[in-house]
Amino acid sequence: MQATATVLVYSDDSRTREQVRLAAGRRPAPDVPVVEFVECATPDAVLRELDKGGIDVCVLDGEAVPMGGMGVCRQMKDEVFQCPPVLLLIARPQDAWLATWSRADAAVTLPVEPVEFAGALAALLREKRLQSA
Repeated sequence: MQATATVLVYSDDSRTREQVRLAAGRRPAPDVPVVEFVECATPDAVLRELDKGGIDVCVLDGEAVPMGGMGVCRQMKDEVFQCPPVLLLIARPQDAWLATWSRADAAVTLPVEPVEFAGALAALLREKRLQSA
């Protein structure tokens, strides 16, 4: 197993980025690598980080301003070769259909609930590991 996994977190709200870091902890599950976070507050920063490579999973805030995570996700899936899996943070469970439209791989509701979030993140990290093997 790789030593670390890199998780990109996009939100214009530093408190949301902090919720994500705290919910994931150092390792969201015993069978996945320790996570390192790359934080982005703008869509342009997200695309720059993806261009650098090395991102294992993206966590995108669907409520971010000026461009929500759903739009960023759809753009990534259209434009980024071998786009990493995306965990979308949505405002309401009823917004799950929008997460599907955006082509997100998983979605959880805000505010971040640690057990649910860590489980969803760990599942995407496992999936990414299987695809890379």
